[in-house]
Amino acid sequence: MHKSMIMASATALVLLAGCQKAEAPAPAETTTEEVPVETVPAEGAEATDPATAPHRFASWAGKWTGVEGMYATITTAEPGKYKLEMQSDLDTKGTYDGEDSEHGIKFKRGSEELSLRSGSGDETGLKYLAGKKECLIVKSGEGYCRD
Repeated sequence: MHKSMIMASATALVLLAGCQKAEAPAPAETTTEEVPVETVPAEGAEATDPATAPHRFASWAGKWTGVEGMYATITTAEPGKYKLEMQSDLDTKGTYDGEDSEHGIKFKRGSEELSLRSGSGDETGLKYLAGKKECLIVKSGEGYCRD
């Protein structure tokens, strides 16, 4: 009986020891100094900075209307490149390769180096486009606007 009392006491001590909560480690000393964290975009993620985005003028994609049936349709191609389908006057219709430039989309039409840039209908010099706010201008007398 004495042995069973000792065994019961030992078992009770083991059980009680297991029920005690482990002490949490002391909190690490905190500092107010910020540690710089370098962020790296996920693989395949595109940059959002307009200066480094795949197409600086992607928002220009779509159809723009000029006067007397003229139009410009812009589609994005490989990064920084565009396809421009244009009816620029009654006799000139074509497709041109464009690319990002500092202020617009530059392209070559015939022997002319041209650029589409943002502007207003008033800046096109065309009466029909006067008052429009969202336009693209190639040169004086040639512009296209969104309705």
